[in-house]
Amino acid sequence: MNSITLILIFFILSSLISYFHIPFASSLLSPTLPFSIQGEWLLLQPSIGISAMHMQLTHNDKIIIFDRTDFGPSYLPLSKGNCRIDPNDTALQIDCTAHSVIYDIFTNTFRSLTIQTDTWCSSGSVLPNGTLVQTGGFNDGERRIRMFTPCFDDTCDWIEFPSYLSERRWYATNQILPDHRIIIIGGRRQFNYEFFPKEISSSSSSSSINLHFLQETNDRSENNLYPFVHLLPDGNLFIFANTRSVLFDYKQNMIVKEFPEIPGCDPHNYPSSGSSVLLPLDENQASVEATIMICGGAPRGSFEAASKQNSFMQALTTCGFLKVTDSNPNWIIENMPMARVMGDMLILPNGDIIIINGAGLGTAGWENGRQPVLTPVIFRSSETDLSKRFSVMSPASRPRLYHSSAVVLKDGRVLVGGSNPHITYNFSGEFPTDLSLEAFYPPYLSPEFEPVRPTIRYVTNTILGYRVFYYVTFTVGNFATGSEVSVRLLAPSFTTHSYAMNQRMVVLKLIGVTMVNLETYYATVVGPSTQEIAPPGYYILFLVHAGVPSLGVWVQLM
Repeated sequence: MNSITLILIFFILSSLISYFHIPFASSLLSPTLPFSIQGEWLLLQPSIGISAMHMQLTHNDKIIIFDRTDFGPSYLPLSKGNCRIDPNDTALQIDCTAHSVIYDIFTNTFRSLTIQTDTWCSSGSVLPNGTLVQTGGFNDGERRIRMFTPCFDDTCDWIEFPSYLSERRWYATNQILPDHRIIIIGGRRQFNYEFFPKEISSSSSSSSINLHFLQETNDRSENNLYPFVHLLPDGNLFIFANTRSVLFDYKQNMIVKEFPEIPGCDPHNYPSSGSSVLLPLDENQASVEATIMICGGAPRGSFEAASKQNSFMQALTTCGFLKVTDSNPNWIIENMPMARVMGDMLILPNGDIIIINGAGLGTAGWENGRQPVLTPVIFRSSETDLSKRFSVMSPASRPRLYHSSAVVLKDGRVLVGGSNPHITYNFSGEFPTDLSLEAFYPPYLSPEFEPVRPTIRYVTNTILGYRVFYYVTFTVGNFATGSEVSVRLLAPSFTTHSYAMNQRMVVLKLIGVTMVNLETYYATVVGPSTQEIAPPGYYILFLVHAGVPSLGVWVQLM
């Protein structure tokens, strides 16, 4: 039985498991009062035994976290005395410690998972049925895919499929597509892309497709790894690497157009490691606009200066905005409050963008970062006064440098973990390896906003269809106006190396808000208009009132 057949069998089984899943509510652990209007931090776990290099939120409110295998033992034993046996591992051929965990948001607990081969600097996407497909890594893991399907109990674990990928995928980027496939783009010395699942007729030696743009953007420090990839409303892909970007038709293997080069001529991809998001897509617009936001990074030459000369250049302070749906788009540049490299950019439930983690000097790579940036920044695209678009938040107490990550939870918190700028786990020196998890509470979670905070009471159906009417019933103490209400879908990201893959937010078309009684209302909305705007899969539905989001509800778009 070949690997493609096994994949198809696994996909069918995991779909059945996912179909019968009933999501449950997550708890909202509270920081110590008083709550700062700049947000608050709360330590959740001092150690989960591994450093959170990669993270993915699943639709049962658990987070899959994994590191790498090739540096020796972790600080969490595998369950039931199990050991991983890998004769090709470069550190331990027999390893009885975990390099992956699953964290339960509701109980604030975690358990070990078993990965068999090296997942270092890999990529991932979630299929429409909720199964995480993780791709590539290093050494004997570079051509593997691994699957994790959420389950009701503690029996689910990784399943690996060796030699499935056509090329080694180390530092590649994944994007879920409207037709349920995943496109896997690039990687170190890989100027090509491929799809998961493969066509039945495809062989592993012929299913990768050349993308010369990746070779063109490869410089002496690379600076085109983990390319930024965003699915646009027209079905094409926006791909950004180094300083250049293109509109790419993956169906025809054709570059439709090249956009202007980002001003400044400084790179933004690994190892210069800026970050990127597609700003929320609003279905209330006559024609849905798509704007790319790219922030931070490191000046050209930073990697050589840090790694070879022990000299750490100041990170970039700029954010670039490109409205790719314009007929003649051009970059608009704004400045962040501080320089940042290796920052994570995430879409918050109310549509704001948080920039969190990172350093002010240096670049990505082992020992290459200095001057941790402890203060998150929130960007509000709806703010017309440019001087007020960025707000500086309360500082963290723990540096989060290279190999840190962050994800947004359905209760509105931002979960942060990782930071290991060393070749092995190293708990000494200025920036020790960090095994903890902590949560940042954005300002909208402050008790000050309780009077205007909405609570979702009922959604017509948690299985959503395209262009279908739905009713979201909610309560709120001090109702403002219907114009202050929006209903939003957020696709959780696979986050690693300062980039949140597959992340997107869609603002549903609002027909109106109707009052039921004194504090109860219902919003009438329409499901997404196309699969290009919102690919099938699991989303978190938020209702936002006066800029304050509700607790999210998991829905499945089919």
